[in-house]
Amino acid sequence: MKMKEKKPLPPVPVPNLLGINGGDPEDNDIRKKREKIKEMMKHAWDNYKIYGWGHNELRPIARKGHSTNIFGSSQMGATIVDALDTLYIMGLHDEFRDGKKWIEDSLDFSVNSEVSVFEVNIRFIGGLLAAYYLSGEEIFKIKAVQLAEKLLPAFNTPTGIPWAMVNLKSGVGRNWGWASAGSSILAEFGTLHMEFVHLSYLTGNPVYYKKVMHIRKLLQKMDRPNGLYPNYLNPRTGRWGQYHTSVGGLGDSFYEYLLKAWLMSDKTDHEARKMYDDAIEAIEKHLIKKSRGGLTFIGEWKNGHLEKKMGHLACFAGGMFVLGADGSKDKAGHYLELGAEIARTCHESYDRTALKLGPESFKFDGAVEAVAVRQAEKYYILRPEVIETYWYLWRFTHDPRYRQWGWEAALAIEKHCRVSGGFSGVKDVYSSTPAHDDVQQSFFLAETLKYLYLLFSGDDLLPLDHWVFNTEAHPLPVLHLANTTLSGNPAVR
Repeated sequence: MKMKEKKPLPPVPVPNLLGINGGDPEDNDIRKKREKIKEMMKHAWDNYKIYGWGHNELRPIARKGHSTNIFGSSQMGATIVDALDTLYIMGLHDEFRDGKKWIEDSLDFSVNSEVSVFEVNIRFIGGLLAAYYLSGEEIFKIKAVQLAEKLLPAFNTPTGIPWAMVNLKSGVGRNWGWASAGSSILAEFGTLHMEFVHLSYLTGNPVYYKKVMHIRKLLQKMDRPNGLYPNYLNPRTGRWGQYHTSVGGLGDSFYEYLLKAWLMSDKTDHEARKMYDDAIEAIEKHLIKKSRGGLTFIGEWKNGHLEKKMGHLACFAGGMFVLGADGSKDKAGHYLELGAEIARTCHESYDRTALKLGPESFKFDGAVEAVAVRQAEKYYILRPEVIETYWYLWRFTHDPRYRQWGWEAALAIEKHCRVSGGFSGVKDVYSSTPAHDDVQQSFFLAETLKYLYLLFSGDDLLPLDHWVFNTEAHPLPVLHLANTTLSGNPAVR
């Protein structure tokens, strides 16, 4: 009802979309593997539908809905929104229709609920936009824009750096209590660009574009210790918090979105590319090291020294380096090699466990390499980053080892994480009889299973010169400048 009072969204030429289905492998063995991944997706989805429908996530052992504070207090069907594009590309069209119907009837953003701006952007806005581009169904675009309007009050800070959380009803924002001195987090306010540019493209409203470009301009002006971006920035003062730098959690997707902003702009956003090149040059100089055993890893800068520890989240960087290799002037070969080295290190972190699944983070201290030391870091929660890197390396090199490694991970997930009510994370990858954590994460359906499916598909499914994946693996089309409202194209405006 409320939507009807508003002006309808302007008609916008949809970019020429290539490769939204297909990718059927010619090889029979690969086809069987792809079918297996599809069956795993169906198992995850069907159980969510039976036991958790409408809830954000599923507890597959307790067989009931589950939610965490990132989604606030309301049932927003995070798994449905996150899984839509995976269902679509797998050809699970009945399941896709069920998800669409729930979104039409039940997805409501006018709730008194405090949500993570970053998580809601990458999972919900990213998921809805991708579903819209793949299926052409207007409802997804309308919902994405409704939600985006609810996130805008988060930017009402003295600097324009958004709060980490916003109440969808009141628009009141605040930061996480644990973040350095009330700071916002680099990977959170730095991971809005792709979705917000598409929002401006689809609505003709420049406000989204302006918000993210303002963040970029502010970061460009700031002094960076050793050329590195710290993970914390105070939205009141515009000053850095603690000088911690990481390519894992708290930093990761900021760097990814600099590269992807350039790719998504059809390689015309040179400013983004330069920021990416400068950032990874500093990362390579200060954070990337080789262990005694010859493994290349990305450490974390803390309090003036390098911590020799790499998180599972940082394993995405292997894929990022190869994706950015083309366009790095004379260093393309170097970045392909670096990406392959990171992939090998992350594969070792899987291979050196009892379950052949990787821990949350792993150390490189003297005798121990690529192994988790603390009990609190031995869990695997169905994360996608290592498989994501295997997929990018497969696309760019077609070296069969990446399919082999991906299949090893798929079999380990099937063996140790599958339960009769879905898939669950495990608490200790070094124990041959691990306890389950009883959560089926929405990103397992959005990312882990999508990257596995793509790994065993032909390159004509979502080709990388036409699609750029957001950090939740939601594919968004490359925007050719002639098509965009940002180019001042009067026909579109």
